[in-house]
Amino acid sequence: MPDACPICATEAASLWHTETRNPLAGREFWCCPQCHAVFVPALFHPDAAEERAFYQTHENSPTDAGYRRFLSRTLEAVLPFLQPNARGLDFGSGPGPTLYLMFAEHGYSCENYDLYFAHDPAKLASSYDFITATEVFEHLRAPREILATLFACLNPGGVLAIMTQKPTTRDAFARWQYILDPTHVVFYRDTTFDWISQYFAAPIVHRGRDVVVFQKPR
Repeated sequence: MPDACPICATEAASLWHTETRNPLAGREFWCCPQCHAVFVPALFHPDAAEERAFYQTHENSPTDAGYRRFLSRTLEAVLPFLQPNARGLDFGSGPGPTLYLMFAEHGYSCENYDLYFAHDPAKLASSYDFITATEVFEHLRAPREILATLFACLNPGGVLAIMTQKPTTRDAFARWQYILDPTHVVFYRDTTFDWISQYFAAPIVHRGRDVVVFQKPR
């Protein structure tokens, strides 16, 4: 039996793809029939040391104009929902935190949290008007639990912005370079985000190519 879906906990997933390319040849990807998330069973997950080492190879920097352009898609999706003095959290800020500086340039305070590079559990017990997670959710082994934590941290009317690349067709998935990252273990489709929206009673107020913004009811 495959693992239960890490989003909706459905246990009737079907094998969607078996990777043939090295170094991940043999890795399996299963598709949930309920929320249509595609996920990698725990058997194929890297351990924490391997995951951290892989993240340390990332060369993202606040001085990298290309990285800033990439993050600006999340920034621009969130800004219309912010009131003066809004306070935020960049969840999964990584080894080169940058988005918090971009919000500061627009007059907003933003904290950083990262399991490996800015681990401060108190940050997840505070409250915020906005939370961002850019290229984070594809790495999470227990995304529904993390979503519950983040929505609990949001003030009423606050927004959660998730940036992640979405799979399209099954054939395209088999050729997709994105799945060759060993730390990418969950892939979200529009129907997955619809399920999340309904489950957490948080309407989707922005849906872009790779950015989705949820709003917590007031």
